[in-house]
Amino acid sequence: MATYAIGDIQGCYDELCGLMERVRFDPSQDRLWLVGDLVNRGPASLEVLRLVRGMGDAAIVVLGNHDLYLLMVAAGFRKRGKDDTLGPVLDAPDRGELLDWLAGRPLLHLEGERVLVHAGLPPQWSAPRARALAGEVEAALRGPDRDRFLSQLQGNRPAAWCDDQGGQDRLRYIVNALTRMRFCSPEGRLEFDAKGPPAMAPDGYLPWFDLPVRAAAAQTIVCGHWSALGFRRQAGLLALDTGCLWGGELTAVRLEDGLVFREPARTRRTRN
Repeated sequence: MATYAIGDIQGCYDELCGLMERVRFDPSQDRLWLVGDLVNRGPASLEVLRLVRGMGDAAIVVLGNHDLYLLMVAAGFRKRGKDDTLGPVLDAPDRGELLDWLAGRPLLHLEGERVLVHAGLPPQWSAPRARALAGEVEAALRGPDRDRFLSQLQGNRPAAWCDDQGGQDRLRYIVNALTRMRFCSPEGRLEFDAKGPPAMAPDGYLPWFDLPVRAAAAQTIVCGHWSALGFRRQAGLLALDTGCLWGGELTAVRLEDGLVFREPARTRRTRN
């Protein structure tokens, strides 16, 4: 049995299939850890969703910001962006089943000393604390008030965490931290404008994994979301977004021995 952690797919179906062939993935024995952003901007989001859903328990998926964007668009609470490619999903006869399956995915998976999450963890959260907070969002996504939650999800505020904060502001911060964070202050204030490489951190901020004090520093965070960061493996971090969508590669790491597998992009999308 082997576990393969794979970076952001974003509708790159052919590359996902090629990567699975490259590692000789056997769903009866092996598992995939997918860091989120299964969909959007790439050419085949529908095919990716159907493939991964069909794997059942062989695929562990955490939600990314583009996955949540799909759920908001489908519910009528976000306008479609000019560069999204979600039409085939929204028009599919199995749309309802796929969206319900997607909404049932966790925001964070904690297993032993590893944490699977799309973006990262703010410095004040331990891994068990982050798992519990993710559960609050998951309950909203899976419950009868999903539409109310999705209708108020968009936005960058609050930027800072407060333990006593409640309601939708609390849930929005949890989502933004786990699915959108790149740069963060030592106090846990999130910054969303900067998307470049770590060296371009805004004043007062650092890449979240470089903060000097982090409650989850003992865990290895397996994540994606940051194509300008690319593949990075260091103490406490395994970052896997290698920009397949932008003409890079789709990357997998076999967690048992750290072996890296790369599938080159078939096409290149131009950044706007």
